[in-house]
Order: sequence, then structure tokens, then C-alpha cells
Amino acid sequence: MKIPKRIWISGLAGAAIFGTAAIVYFAMRPADATVIDPTDRTLVRTGKAVYANYCASCHGSSLQGQPDWRKRMPNGLLPAPPHDETGHTWHHPDELLIDIVKNGLVPGRTAPAGYASDMPAYGGILADEEIVAVLAYIKSTWPPDVLKAQEKVTRQQRN
Repeated sequence: MKIPKRIWISGLAGAAIFGTAAIVYFAMRPADATVIDPTDRTLVRTGKAVYANYCASCHGSSLQGQPDWRKRMPNGLLPAPPHDETGHTWHHPDELLIDIVKNGLVPGRTAPAGYASDMPAYGGILADEEIVAVLAYIKSTWPPDVLKAQEKVTRQQRN
């Protein structure tokens, strides 16, 4: 029995993205949608709980960030930014946001060269599903115009 080419290719593609990228793959909607679905109620509910436990202490219980988040602290680091529409989170594609949560701000990759940050890497603490859920929760709070702009950034990055 010959396996159809499209099934064989789909199997290889699925195997290639297994592991870290698997959650991104399974969270995807049709090609014209975002990687992370902020309308998935279960995902958002999980993300809200994870955010409260791991993120709110720095980024605020209402996603408001720390005061004067654009002004360096005495230690030279920037305060935690807001994740609501007043911050810059929505300026970044989903893949970058996942990388930042998972690996922290990495100079030369997810931050400017030489940049130092208090942002910890949560890859050893949170499962990939929890990281995606946190980002779904954050995105679920954005107004439609901000969400649409972030979706556009995500699509452009994927092309």
C-alpha cells in the first residue's frame, strides 16, 4: 500500500516541529490567524492563573507593569514593562514572545547586544503549554485594534 505524499509530508512536518514548537503548532488556527489564540477560553483561563502565579509580581496584577518602566533603575536595568495595550508587548510576534518567556531576554537574540534584564527564563519552570496560555491571556485583554496590529506583526514575521 502506497502512502499518499501529502500524508507522508504531513508526518515529517509534524515530527520536525515536535517538542518545543509542538505547542505553537497545535495552538495555530488557519493561516490567516495568529499562532496563539486569545479567544480560546480554556487557554486564557489557564494563562490567567499562570500569570497570577509567575508574572504579576513584576508585570502587575492588571498587566500594568512597574512604575516608570521606560526609565532605568539605579542598577541600570529597566523595570518590568506593562503587557496591556500601553506597553510594547503587542509590537512583537508570537514566536519572539514565546522565546522571551522561555529563555529570558537574551542579548543579541531577543534583546539588544549587551542588554541586561531581570526577566528570568521560565523554560525550566513552565511547560510550553503554560507559556502559550500566559500569552493567550495577555492577548485576550488587548482591544481589537491592538490585537489586529499584533496579528499583522506575527504574520509578517512568519513570511
